[in-house]
Amino acid sequence: MDHQDADLIQTFLEMMAVERGLADNSISAYRNDLNDASEFLHGRLSLASPQILSTLSHHWRDLGDNSVARKVSALRQFFDFLEQDAIRSDNPSSSLPKLQKKRALPKILNISEVDQLFDTIDKKINDVNVHPNDYRLAALVELLYGSGLRASELVSIPYDAILKDKSFIILKGKGGKERLVPISDRARNAVITWRGYVDSDASYLFPTSKRNIHKHMSRIRLFQIIKKLASDSGLDPEKLSPHVLRHAFATHLLAGGANLRALQTMLGHSDISTTEIYTHVDASRLIKLVNSRHPLTKRKLPR
Repeated sequence: MDHQDADLIQTFLEMMAVERGLADNSISAYRNDLNDASEFLHGRLSLASPQILSTLSHHWRDLGDNSVARKVSALRQFFDFLEQDAIRSDNPSSSLPKLQKKRALPKILNISEVDQLFDTIDKKINDVNVHPNDYRLAALVELLYGSGLRASELVSIPYDAILKDKSFIILKGKGGKERLVPISDRARNAVITWRGYVDSDASYLFPTSKRNIHKHMSRIRLFQIIKKLASDSGLDPEKLSPHVLRHAFATHLLAGGANLRALQTMLGHSDISTTEIYTHVDASRLIKLVNSRHPLTKRKLPR
């Protein structure tokens, strides 16, 4: 790679990390996309004319639309940076393909299916042969569906993070950003019950095992537990995951009238456009809301 390209890409990435607060994974993705384009253009990406830049379309011909859209976004921001810092007097990115990355719609879990999951958990807990891990299962699902936690956030909750008299916990999510997460009474009670079976010297609420109390449960193990719950509840295991329960939390809360901005805060989304994806699942409620609440509904149309 040309020395100038390498230096400018590094400076751009440092700016994105500091000013935008991007996580390491996002920075790595930007780096890979920019380095790939620079190598294709023989190390002269930062000097490319619109005509030269347009040849990248051929280089990307075997990629899907989402991958191309991501690469185009990285390049546009790179050239915006070069123009704003007066490194270039022009911006050639208009010659790049005009694609929009398609955001996948979340898998839907309806309320009756959620009821099936909790019915299964209730049966396990009320059984005479109840196992301590049944209380762990209850705590895990209550926190996933009741508070919308990410899988990585859930498994790494400290042992004493959830207190009997506190309705919120502070979590460190993506990019190391902290946020307040509300904890329902049900979830708090489920956690307190489960914690009675965990060594008080444990570092995490969900340790790997009784012998290894200073290491938390893996995300893979959490996925396995949730898949088995789906099977035990008569649901397709392919349809259920920790992330699907997080989606269900958001979808059902929004359907119940939650404010989109409040939901954004609870989910820890840095951009509200990420939260807005949940509005598609309850379009009928939104239409009904407009028809019943909008001021114009009180006016009769002229004959």
